[in-house]
Amino acid sequence: MIMKRFIALLLALVMIFALVGCGKKKRQIVKLTLSTEDSEAILAAAGIRLPDPATAEGANSTIKWLSWFDQFHNYSEDEVINTGFFTFTERYGGEIEWIECDYFERMDTLANLILAGTPPDFTPSGTNSTATYPMSCIKGQYQPIDQWIDYNDPLWNGVKETADYFVLGGNHYGIVFDLDSSNVIPYNRRVLSDWGFDDPAELYANDEWTWDVFYEMCVDFSDPDDDRFALDGYAYAGAIVESTGQQMLQIDENGVFYSNIDSPEIERAENLIYDLAKNDCCYHSGTNMWPRNNATFGSGVKEGKCLFYTIGIDFFRDTVENVNALWGDIEAGELMFAPLPRDPQGDGVYYMGASPYKKCYGIVNGAENPAGVALFAACERFKIIDPTVESIDKKQLRDVYKWNQEMLDMWDTCKQLALANQRMDLTGDLPKNLADALGRLSDGIIRNSNPSSWAQLKDQNRDSVEYYIEELNGLIDEQNAK
Repeated sequence: MIMKRFIALLLALVMIFALVGCGKKKRQIVKLTLSTEDSEAILAAAGIRLPDPATAEGANSTIKWLSWFDQFHNYSEDEVINTGFFTFTERYGGEIEWIECDYFERMDTLANLILAGTPPDFTPSGTNSTATYPMSCIKGQYQPIDQWIDYNDPLWNGVKETADYFVLGGNHYGIVFDLDSSNVIPYNRRVLSDWGFDDPAELYANDEWTWDVFYEMCVDFSDPDDDRFALDGYAYAGAIVESTGQQMLQIDENGVFYSNIDSPEIERAENLIYDLAKNDCCYHSGTNMWPRNNATFGSGVKEGKCLFYTIGIDFFRDTVENVNALWGDIEAGELMFAPLPRDPQGDGVYYMGASPYKKCYGIVNGAENPAGVALFAACERFKIIDPTVESIDKKQLRDVYKWNQEMLDMWDTCKQLALANQRMDLTGDLPKNLADALGRLSDGIIRNSNPSSWAQLKDQNRDSVEYYIEELNGLIDEQNAK
């Protein structure tokens, strides 16, 4: 009853403001506020509270954001403004100062700012391209966040399991405020229909979306002589491994890394990847294994030259023009995506990798305003658990990005699968020797015109993987001892 009243009240509290953007062109930006006394009383009844603006530590202050992107101030026309940022600015009088950096030089830039005594307050964190764990934490570029974030607080319910991936010496080093699925299987429905293939989304609904069906489609579709390859990009091999529920590099409850390359589930996945590669299902030009069109994500899908371009859902939040050019006519319902297919010899579960991409922050060592970062992160988390904001997000996807209801429903499905069995890729910020060794395993099949088998790859790389994992654990032991 409380939740129904909560939703009904919050739906009535949506406020729309017409703002003038930079430059000559005017644009409409939607803003949300949840600051009335009634709404806060209902939230409090559910045990969810934001700090009192009059006493909140970090209020009325500026936090410095070092990143190669700025999602707080740059918006496309008609885009819904980030409501966590809006709450931070309007309710708490806070502001975010963007310190721009180059992606490939971001960690050097951070190190130089720390050495100069002018560190930023926070940066992106998490896994893959935003990873700052474990090496950047071991190097002392980041500090624990537990003094400011309590993952046992109801506000943070549901993300502690993920936050526990980023622990050193019993301390958390990442503020995780949300998760999404890391990879999905996108496709063009018109192309699949032309080939007489069953729709993967429908196969999933009938619990028939398996590796076997996926493999048959890939083999039937692919023909190098016609420049047709079922798979392209960087992510499909890793996604197939993700769909086992296993990772090559894992971490135990004590924060100790260990090798999982002998997993029978991973062996089945790698054997599938090997068969796909040997049957010319993976894009290549002669012996060049680089993705098509200089790795333009989605290339070939609309034209029927690529069947599945595995990637994250965020790539469909692009302009309608860009999506139509690469993936197919979204307004005509051509673009669709499905979860990763499941292992027919597995446990029957559809596994999806979980990703905190752009949904996790690290507090920099020496930050002047860590309390301000924590307050802002609480505003971000508040947005995520608010059903009103969720409904506005979906309205934007429908009205601005032209997603249909099936896409919205599948978005929910993929996120629920990722949250139900959280599996995290931990390969983003490793010592170079270990990263290289794991890279030879993960890409050894798909980036080679004459690939080795999984058994051969393991034999070639086992010793180095295990040696460099032990080195990493030694570094972590030293850090924990401090």
